Amino acid sequence: MDRNSAIGLTLIAALLLVYFYWFAPQPQPVQKPTEISTAGKLDTTRVQAPDSAALAAAYGDLSNFATGAENLTTVENEDIRVVLSNRGGIIRELELKKYKTYSKKPLKLVTPERSIFSLIGNYKGKDIDLYSLFYEGQQSKNGDSTVVTYTLRLAGGASIAHIYSIPKAGHEIKYRIEQKGLAEQIAGDALTYIWSDAIPPTEKDLEDTRNNTTITYFSANDGFSKLSENSSGENEVLNNPIKWVAIKEKFFLASLIAQNANFKSGEVATTVNSADTAVVEHAKIRLAIDKASLAKNLDLKYYFGPNDYQQIGVVAEDFQQNIYLGWPPVKWINKFVIFPVFHFLTKIISNYGLIIFILVLLLKLVLAPLSYRSFLSMAKMRVLKPELDEIKEKHGEDMAKVQQEQMKLYSSVGVNPISGCVPVLLQMPILFAMFYLFPASIELRQQPFLWAEDLSTYDSLIQLPFTVPFMGDHISLFTLLMTIT
Repeated sequence: MDRNSAIGLTLIAALLLVYFYWFAPQPQPVQKPTEISTAGKLDTTRVQAPDSAALAAAYGDLSNFATGAENLTTVENEDIRVVLSNRGGIIRELELKKYKTYSKKPLKLVTPERSIFSLIGNYKGKDIDLYSLFYEGQQSKNGDSTVVTYTLRLAGGASIAHIYSIPKAGHEIKYRIEQKGLAEQIAGDALTYIWSDAIPPTEKDLEDTRNNTTITYFSANDGFSKLSENSSGENEVLNNPIKWVAIKEKFFLASLIAQNANFKSGEVATTVNSADTAVVEHAKIRLAIDKASLAKNLDLKYYFGPNDYQQIGVVAEDFQQNIYLGWPPVKWINKFVIFPVFHFLTKIISNYGLIIFILVLLLKLVLAPLSYRSFLSMAKMRVLKPELDEIKEKHGEDMAKVQQEQMKLYSSVGVNPISGCVPVLLQMPILFAMFYLFPASIELRQQPFLWAEDLSTYDSLIQLPFTVPFMGDHISLFTLLMTIT
């Protein structure tokens, strides 16, 4: 780019910035919905009782447990806030205390509006959702952990209990299903666990969020796998034993992990309605719990937390693969070089924009020898250009003779025509590694730098009142600066 072009582009950018800053229409303030807050650890809601005949037809011997008062128990630790309900003995709401949505609202991975849980078994000829029954709740302490137990006692001494253990800190919740005499009364060889989730937007860029949201899972035979992130929907039947399954958003995970026995089989599905901006994606998980495993009491655990590479490695086998670091050798460079350097810098520097600058500077220094060899080779080729043109003019249409004479010239001056390309190719894995790393790093989420409010996404210094093809509805100053330089 010559001097006149650079000056022209700079002036155009400056005019655009001035124009849209002073004349762009101001967005209308969004009216916040009315929020209903509850105080204290216990909330009671009376559920209207259906007709007794209808209950008996639907629930049989369990109809007495189909109605009651819903009691909500709130448990908090350093990282999460959990609301449990005696109606089903399920997690009704879960909030990540150290994170907010892009609009600065509480970030919740489970809510009654987005999450539906079911645990279905055939009890005396009727398909009963055990998560729709009312349980007796009890709260206790086990060391630093808070234990909440929901128990349903049947005639004849049979019972089932859902036991949640929330530690003092962390994002894992132990979940144990204990039963006594109930497994023998359930027909078939499995219970069906269903988790449906209508995932709401939490980030700035809805399209980017959709492209990074899916269901991942780990099977005993095939290892880690996932549904496509770039499709309008996908369905996969899992016939092999499953160790864990997760609803993966760009920066957060909601997952269920088997502890003492794998899930027998399952099915996972996602659907996307591109016209619905209130929902990123609909995810549905269906898992078969072997009745033999239930008879021995089933140990599971939930993980609701950040998709943080440093943190999720200890959650479950191959759980770190929820963060895509690129294909080999890009993945190896990220894992063993860039990630360690990046996290070392985070310990001594609090400004993530400065950390990125230092990383780029270090990258330039590391690649300097390769860049020098590439520039040197190109400089030699420019010097030889007149002689190469003379050879082409001299031998005309005889391409074989032209190539032969060119190789003689290269050999005489010690120039390899492809030596300028090799250093560039060697740099590419490192550049791709950083390309994959930064968008997936939760450390950059909502971290400001200069005029950018969030380093994990694009900067929109100026929001346009219309959409420009191939550019969008905003002007990114970082992109303009990169283009100019």
